[in-house]
Amino acid sequence: MKQNVTVIRETRLDPAFPLSRQELRQLVGVILDSLGLEESSLEIKLVDDCEIARLNKEFMGCTGPTNVLSFPAEESEEHGGDESYLGELALSVDAVSRESDLYHQPPVLHLARLLAHGILHLAGHDHGEVMYDLTDAAVDRVELEYLSD
Repeated sequence: MKQNVTVIRETRLDPAFPLSRQELRQLVGVILDSLGLEESSLEIKLVDDCEIARLNKEFMGCTGPTNVLSFPAEESEEHGGDESYLGELALSVDAVSRESDLYHQPPVLHLARLLAHGILHLAGHDHGEVMYDLTDAAVDRVELEYLSD
């Protein structure tokens, strides 16, 4: 397994954010494995609602914060032409906390759902049944492998 997951913290973490950087890397490893992307690498930027709202407006043309944004790697010399590099996720730590309460989900499972969703976008998937089924399968695997330790 050659995963390279870089976690960049651009905000203070809410005490309700469930994982350290190392734990987050391990969680992403389980998700990548479950999606058949075990040789892939990506960057995750942990941001607050203010920053994700700015990114949402700038890149998506949408107003307000969202939970996760995916920025797939372009075919270029970025990252040394590394074909395993999927791209970058921006994840709002504020949204993880808020939405896990709203949806009555354990924070780690909601985080896994957001990460799987974002990673699938990086891998080229669009919304639809296949993406939703793959997301559910990744969350199930996290529950079995990551949370049962």
